[in-house]
Amino acid sequence: MTLDIITSPDLDGTTHGFFTRRGGASSGVFAGLNCGYGSSDQHDIVSINRARVAEAMHVAPDHLVGVHQIHSADAVIADGPQDQHPKADAIVTATKGVALSILTADCQPVLFADTKAGVIGAAHAGWKGALNGVLERTVQQMEALGASAANISAVIGPCISQPAYEVGPDFMEQFIAVDPIYNRFFVAGNDDRYHFDLPGFGLMKLRECGISRASWTHHCTYADPARFYSYRRTVHKKEADYGRLIAAITI
Repeated sequence: MTLDIITSPDLDGTTHGFFTRRGGASSGVFAGLNCGYGSSDQHDIVSINRARVAEAMHVAPDHLVGVHQIHSADAVIADGPQDQHPKADAIVTATKGVALSILTADCQPVLFADTKAGVIGAAHAGWKGALNGVLERTVQQMEALGASAANISAVIGPCISQPAYEVGPDFMEQFIAVDPIYNRFFVAGNDDRYHFDLPGFGLMKLRECGISRASWTHHCTYADPARFYSYRRTVHKKEADYGRLIAAITI
């Protein structure tokens, strides 16, 4: 099956893609393009899937680089293939021929590019990372390599949307404690539940960084099981594990 890759005109000048689960070698609950070694899927099968992504990105498999994601606000700089994945949730580079990658299964995958400076970035922005500053840190690291926030385009890929993201009052209170204005990203649900607008929050954070070209692809991972893996859907279906989607960019 052919790979299903979502792209954005906002990232023209780069080779990039938010890869769906279609076109992979995994089976069972992982059926499709599971790119997460952290899952219980077969390691060799995940390697096949990642090699297909690397080919689509026009890089060697060892030039598809990433990080060991820990829901932090840390961003690292990459200049080539890695022996080990550093613990962080964003990665940037000014090195041509390196494809940056991020894994998600409901969290926001965010791809960045300043094509004038030749600097790119990729961030894994779940609620915790987004609240604690991973998007701002990504921009700072890109600027350290010569990028300018005014010239950066950023695109949020498939992630969980507000109708599917039900949370409790304690969750909302963590945001309100940082800034009361953040209550605008919550709408009331049933009983004491709320629904959180993760991509809306991400877009606000990107624009606060000085990025005027910030967008979301408007794909919900939870709502479309044929195209996307979803951690929350897996929990609701009581499945044993879930696949990881990959987003990648190179220049």
